[in-house]
Amino acid sequence: MLLTPEHEEFRRSIRAWVEAEINPHVDAWEAAGIFPAHQVFASAGRLGFLGATKPEAYGGLGLDESFGAVLAEELGAIRSGGVAMAIGVQTDMCTPALAAEGGPALCEEWLRPAIEGRLVGCIGVSEAGGGSDVAALRTSAVRDGADYVIDGSKMWITNGTQADFCCLLANTSDGPVHRNKSLIIVPMKTKGVQITRKIDKMGMCASDTAEIFFDAVRVPQANRIGEEGMGFIYQMRQFQIERIWGAMNAVGIMRRAIACTIAYTSERRTFGRPLIANQVVQFRLAELETEVESVSALAMRAVEEVVAGRDATRLATMAKLRAGRTIRRVADECLQFWGGLGFASESEINRIYRDARLVSIGGGADEVMLQILAKMMGLLGR
Repeated sequence: MLLTPEHEEFRRSIRAWVEAEINPHVDAWEAAGIFPAHQVFASAGRLGFLGATKPEAYGGLGLDESFGAVLAEELGAIRSGGVAMAIGVQTDMCTPALAAEGGPALCEEWLRPAIEGRLVGCIGVSEAGGGSDVAALRTSAVRDGADYVIDGSKMWITNGTQADFCCLLANTSDGPVHRNKSLIIVPMKTKGVQITRKIDKMGMCASDTAEIFFDAVRVPQANRIGEEGMGFIYQMRQFQIERIWGAMNAVGIMRRAIACTIAYTSERRTFGRPLIANQVVQFRLAELETEVESVSALAMRAVEEVVAGRDATRLATMAKLRAGRTIRRVADECLQFWGGLGFASESEINRIYRDARLVSIGGGADEVMLQILAKMMGLLGR
C-alpha cells in the first residue's frame, strides 16, 4: 500500500505528540504501575487520534484503516508498551464493533465520548479458564424484562481499573456456541461490577490489567451492540482489526528497538572501537531490519483487504503470528548487543524485551493463529 502525504502528515503529528506529551512521563508511569488514562486519552482525543477511523457522525475523522495502521505503528515510539496498548484497546479493540453495529443512541452515549477521550473503555472477552477459547466463555447475560442480568468474570482486562465502560461478550442464550453470544456495553460503575485486583505483570507495567467479576449486574438490553446472538461474529471481526493493530504496533516497537541499539552500540566501545564497527553487529542489525520490513508489508496487505471491504482474516492472522515471533527475536538479539546493561531494568531495550513477549499471547496466542490458518488451509482433521 502506497502512503500519501496525508498519511505522512498524520504520522508526524502522532510522533510530535508522543515526544512532547507522553515519553517525558513514561518512566514515572512504569514505576507507578499505572498511567493517567483519562488525562492521556483526553489529549489524544483533542487531536483526533482516538477517532481516526471512526464515523464523522460521532466525532471521528472518517479515515480508512490505513490511517489506523499508521497510528498503531507510530504509537510504537512510546517508550512504554503498556501505554500504547491501552490506547490501542480504546481505538481498535473495544470500539470497532460499536462503531460498525451500534445504533445511533448507543454510539452517541458511548462512542462519541470514547472518541473524544472523555470515557475510557475496555474489552471483556478473556476469562480465567480460557483466554483464547472465545467460544467456551461462561459469563452469562440473562433477559429480565427490559434488562440483561450479567453474572461471570473476565480476566486480563487492559484499562480495567480505570475504564468507564466495558464492551462485554457474554452468553445470551443456550444455543450453539457461535450463535449464543452478544456484545453488551456495561458501565463500570454499575452495581455488582467488582474490580477484584490489578494484576502484576512481567511487562506492559504502566498498563492497568484487571480481573473483574459481574454479580447480578443489571444493564438495559438497549446497551446490546447489534443483534442478539451475533456477538461472536462481531468479536471475530473486531479481532481482525485488533490483530492488525498488534502487528503494526509491533513494527513500530521493533523499529525503536533497532534504532536505540544502533545508538547504543555506536557509543559503546569494546577493544578500542565502537561495538557497531564489528561486521557481525552490522550484518545482524541489517537482517533484523529486513525482517521488520517483511512484517510491515504483510500487515499492510491485511490493511489493504480491510480498506477494500474484503475479509482480512487470513492475512491479519498471519501478520499477528509473524509479528509476535519476529518481535521476540528482534528484542532478544538487540538486547544481546547491550551486554550487561541490557539485563538491567533501567535500559530501554530491557523494557522492550519484557513488553514484546505479550505480542505472541494477547489477542490470540500463536497456537490459535496457527489453528485458524490450518483450518483455512483445510488441514484440520487430516
